[in-house]
Amino acid sequence: MKLSGVELRRVRMPLVAPFRTSFGTQTERELLLLRAVTPSGEGWGECVTMAGPLYSSEYNDGAEHVLVNHLIPALLHSGDVTANKVAPSLAKFKGHRMAKGALEMAVLDAELRAADRSFAAELGSTRDSVPCGVSVGIMDSIPQLLDVVAGYLDEGYLRIKLKIEPGWDIEPVRAVRERFGDDVLLQVDANTAYTLGDAPLLARLDPFGLLLIEQPLEEEDVLGHAELARRIRTPVCLDETIVSARAAADAIKLGACQIVNIKPGRVGGYLEARRVHDVCAAHGVPVWCGGMIETGLGRAANVALASLPGFTLPGDTSGSDRFYRTDITEPFVLDAGHLPVPAGPGLGVAPIPDRLEEVTTAKRWIAS
Repeated sequence: MKLSGVELRRVRMPLVAPFRTSFGTQTERELLLLRAVTPSGEGWGECVTMAGPLYSSEYNDGAEHVLVNHLIPALLHSGDVTANKVAPSLAKFKGHRMAKGALEMAVLDAELRAADRSFAAELGSTRDSVPCGVSVGIMDSIPQLLDVVAGYLDEGYLRIKLKIEPGWDIEPVRAVRERFGDDVLLQVDANTAYTLGDAPLLARLDPFGLLLIEQPLEEEDVLGHAELARRIRTPVCLDETIVSARAAADAIKLGACQIVNIKPGRVGGYLEARRVHDVCAAHGVPVWCGGMIETGLGRAANVALASLPGFTLPGDTSGSDRFYRTDITEPFVLDAGHLPVPAGPGLGVAPIPDRLEEVTTAKRWIAS
């Protein structure tokens, strides 16, 4: 497949409500979209970087710079391109996994649309729908938190994830358990907010029967996570630490995690995400699909990934209205706690032109 060029768009989409985590509060989602154009059609990719380097070292301005000046030109000059060739073609450029993953996603979408094959079929899907959880940000008060959780449970979400940080951890979890009971699937996400010295505090979460605690320590502290896992009963799940299938294998071998959150952008794309899935499955480690406040494009790909057999826990693949009043694609709508896996060619969805233009703040065309 010959790549004619790539259009890069910057978009800005308001959120339905502020979303607060331990590293900051978002009121809108700024992100990069890529449109890979070939003689036989086009494909879309979504870069999950954020406005600033807070969740990870990657961020929008840096991703745009490396895409425009390095990654896209290298791919344009590499001759015939397939999705499987993208990572090897870009391997000489260190890091920038989210940017690379977005470019691979666009090429893969174009390739699969041309072949009339879906993302789900290509990745190895075994289901036509996936169970959905929802991520609940840090709130101003516990009563507000309880109202928000009640609303999501009424909508049919099958699992609740609470964002936590020092000072907002034990009591919010206690309040949710007391209000909604032990049958609610409940987990927490710290986004690296704690240290190993907080192990006695985190052990106080054990009586609440959580599915997991996600990324309690700094992303590079693999040994710290292994030690923490020995000190608490709540299963430790890694997110930011898992940047590749190799990183997953190492963390599992060291005992640093019992569960893995797979975010395709974080590991460099959906093909590497599938390899992470395979490594975890080989070791009997459950996985689930995390979210990065994606548009319908990224959500479609995430739902396809989450339909692989090793994804045995509900992911953050919530409906479009969790974050956006109006998505750039036809919305994903929750049905009995599940979302359908797109079956059409490629992603199975495409941007609605008028909606895409409304949220586009800049665009540029890069060709050979």
